[in-house]
Amino acid sequence: MNLPKPSKVIVLAVSSDIGAYLGEHYVRQGAEVVGTYRSWSQNVAKLEKLGVKLFPMDIGSNKDVAYFAKQLTASNFSWDVMISSVGMLDPIDSFFSTNFDAWERSVITNSTSQLRVLHAVHGLRDKSKVSKVLFFAGGGTNGPFDNYSAYCLGKILLIKMTELLNSECPDLQVSIIGTGWVNTKIHHQTIAAGNLAGPNFETTRQFLADSETAGTSLETVAECVDWCLTAPQNAVGGRNFSLVHDQWRQPQFIEELIANPNSCKLRRLP
Repeated sequence: MNLPKPSKVIVLAVSSDIGAYLGEHYVRQGAEVVGTYRSWSQNVAKLEKLGVKLFPMDIGSNKDVAYFAKQLTASNFSWDVMISSVGMLDPIDSFFSTNFDAWERSVITNSTSQLRVLHAVHGLRDKSKVSKVLFFAGGGTNGPFDNYSAYCLGKILLIKMTELLNSECPDLQVSIIGTGWVNTKIHHQTIAAGNLAGPNFETTRQFLADSETAGTSLETVAECVDWCLTAPQNAVGGRNFSLVHDQWRQPQFIEELIANPNSCKLRRLP
């Protein structure tokens, strides 16, 4: 594909493993990258040395989000790509055994908090072209995900909002990618939960033990993100992609998506 590469990129949760990889990926391509982080880490320090503009932000704080948008306004940052790598698994337990306030905060973090940031910075996009927005989905989209209901529901909300935004806002190309298993620190939450995670505890423990040969690499995640950002809007806009199961590397996949408007979306079909 010969479409232009991103030039000004926002990465929410650039301190996460996926966020840090993508932040470095795009800054090395010559893009101007802005990243948010909640706490300082080795990932953040490395990105600072590479020239990423870093802003501390608790995505659950309305004041922090408003201040972040104010800072971007002051710096005349007109973004053309926004990627959100925000996600949390906690609280991990059956629904009626969790603290409801913690459960509700997790649903919000995994969904509407990210949308609040997009809402706050929407007016700062580069209006000379269609801006690209990319979220990450999670487990449980097509079946139950026992003991992870807050995470699952938050991500499903993002999947539907991806379609709504893409339909309502022709100036945005919005997509969401499910990466499959990636060896990142988010899995530490499952290990810490122990038996509260149910069967997923042992599945996660085994995955981390075999992670050198199993799962999706960060490089592959970046390749799929690149594909999504450079594909035609009428092919990828409003869609939920599985990095593992969808044939995004095959050229004919674009034609199939354009031909079937219900493909890769939340649907109940007969």
